[in-house]
Amino acid sequence: MAIDFQDNMILLIRKYLKRKIMCPETKFRHYVKERMHILELLKRTVDMGESNSVLLIGPRGSGKTTLINSVLKELSHVKSFKENALIVNLNGLVHTDDRLALKDTTRQMQLENVVDGKVFGTFAENLSFLLDCLKSGDKKSSKPVIFILDEFDLFCEHHNQTLLYNLFDIAQSAQAPVCVIGMTCRLDVIELLEKRVKSRFSHRQIFLFPGDMSLSEQPLSAFDDRLELFQHLLSLPDDENVNRIEHQYDDCTIEPQFGSVWNDYIKSLVSNVTIVNLLKKMYQIDVSERSFRNFLAMTVSSLSEKHQRLEINDFIEASKMFSQDDKILMLEGLSVLEMCLIISMKHETEIYDGEPFNFEAIYNRYIKFANQNSSIQTVQKPVIMKAFEHIKNLEFILPVSGMNSKVEKEYQYYKFLLTSQQVMEAVKNYSGLPTEVSQWAMPYQDMYLQCL
Repeated sequence: MAIDFQDNMILLIRKYLKRKIMCPETKFRHYVKERMHILELLKRTVDMGESNSVLLIGPRGSGKTTLINSVLKELSHVKSFKENALIVNLNGLVHTDDRLALKDTTRQMQLENVVDGKVFGTFAENLSFLLDCLKSGDKKSSKPVIFILDEFDLFCEHHNQTLLYNLFDIAQSAQAPVCVIGMTCRLDVIELLEKRVKSRFSHRQIFLFPGDMSLSEQPLSAFDDRLELFQHLLSLPDDENVNRIEHQYDDCTIEPQFGSVWNDYIKSLVSNVTIVNLLKKMYQIDVSERSFRNFLAMTVSSLSEKHQRLEINDFIEASKMFSQDDKILMLEGLSVLEMCLIISMKHETEIYDGEPFNFEAIYNRYIKFANQNSSIQTVQKPVIMKAFEHIKNLEFILPVSGMNSKVEKEYQYYKFLLTSQQVMEAVKNYSGLPTEVSQWAMPYQDMYLQCL
């Protein structure tokens, strides 16, 4: 199907699709109950002067930040929230101690003692000043403040947890309308809180797990939902919504007939066997929506005046960045000696049906190979031991538990954590690997048959 767009039209389409893909909070699709819970908490803080604290817990990529952003975006259209609420964003990776967190808090709250981004006075003085500002007035006269603490578990490492203690204390005492929202991937985060901090926390916890997404509105399987998202994110607005682009992009509109042809083509991709198998493979490797959106954004970036349609090969090329096995990439970065030891471990595991091995067994297998191939330069045993330890540090092998801890390291037993397929894929992709080594990496049974 040929699509002939004007040059400026395809650039407009690319811009629109990338913004649609990379702004997931504009249409948050999952965790309906959890999202409503957060929405009600913030509404009560702003409208009724309530103080609350809550922890949002879930693995990375589960949608914690997107959920919060979608709630804040919805509330930003409410007049009382827009005019009164103050939002303070802190991140444990950035604000590594309470002084940095306090400085940025005073800046975001636009308090009087911030001049050119500098906070004057000692930490104790500024903390006292901040607390006085928060506690001044009453529920009706004080502006509600919403604290969003990303990487919350890192704030627990601060000295005496002073910032957390004071934020939770204000929220509990209801001296000012404050809502503290912590986001973390640590399931044991409550255990990280000091006793005095824990006693002031509301113990309200909201858990987000990808398998628990509320899809009651869309009774689809997880992968069918992914296919539907694929079509939604790559489709242009229908005739009724075309004017929405006009307001966003400098009075440029996508003509309805172009949008209709484009959407028909995207719909055909959803039923394309190659695309479906590609998306299914990616979904098996990584179910997170974040990486999926990044994949689509990279694919859409290939659009240009000279390339005006998303070809199947565009999706295949973009997927290579997101479907590669990290262990294979790490193997490709090893030295030739280390790769030889990996191959020795592979053969040892194949011959003895997955039984553990020690350094001496791998060393002897490698030396036997090196002696049989004049092109392979042998090295001293301490060098080989160092390469073996590097492989251990990369966690390609794992010490067998229950072994005698006093045994010499040459005789410590290890379990091989790589599959034969991973090793063979790395060998195939390894640039400059000697031919003898590549041939040696063949499955042991195939090598044996070749020798017959």
